[in-house]
Amino acid sequence: MTIGFMEVLVLKAKGLQESDIFARMDPYVVLQYKNQEKKSSVVHEGGSNLEWNEKFVFRVEYPGSGDQYKINLKIMDKDVFTADDFVGQAIIYVKDLLAEGVEKGSSVLRPRKYSVVRADNSYCGEIEVGINFTRKEEEHSDGEYGGWKDSEY
Repeated sequence: MTIGFMEVLVLKAKGLQESDIFARMDPYVVLQYKNQEKKSSVVHEGGSNLEWNEKFVFRVEYPGSGDQYKINLKIMDKDVFTADDFVGQAIIYVKDLLAEGVEKGSSVLRPRKYSVVRADNSYCGEIEVGINFTRKEEEHSDGEYGGWKDSEY
C-alpha cells in the first residue's frame, strides 16, 4: 500500500441555479474523500457565477480499503435562519489518477469543468477543479532508530 497526498484545487463555478428567492445565494463547497471532509469558505452574495481558488489536501492510501476512489463536491447555500440548501453536486473519480501517481511518483488532472447535478440528476451548472496526487517518499532509517544510532557493539 502506498501513502500520498491529493491536493484538490476548487477554482470556480458557473451557471448554478439560485436557491434563494429574495437575495443572491451564499455558496460554499463541501469536499468528501472517503471518511475525510473539508469545507470551502462561503462566497457571500456570490450568486450563480463565483470563484473560490482554494486548495484542500487529503491523505490517500492506494490501494486502500474499499474501492470508492472518488471526490464528492457538494455545493451548498449558506442560510442564516434555516438549514443550508443543497444546490447540487459533482463527483470526480480519481482511481486512475492515484494509480498513475503511485507508479510515477505524482500525477495531475489539470483544471477542468465538471457537471453539477441536483438530487434528481438534472444538470444545474458546472464547477472547475484541478487535482494533484503526490506519493509520499519512503523514509529510510540509515541505522538510526528513534533518534538513537545503531551501536557497533
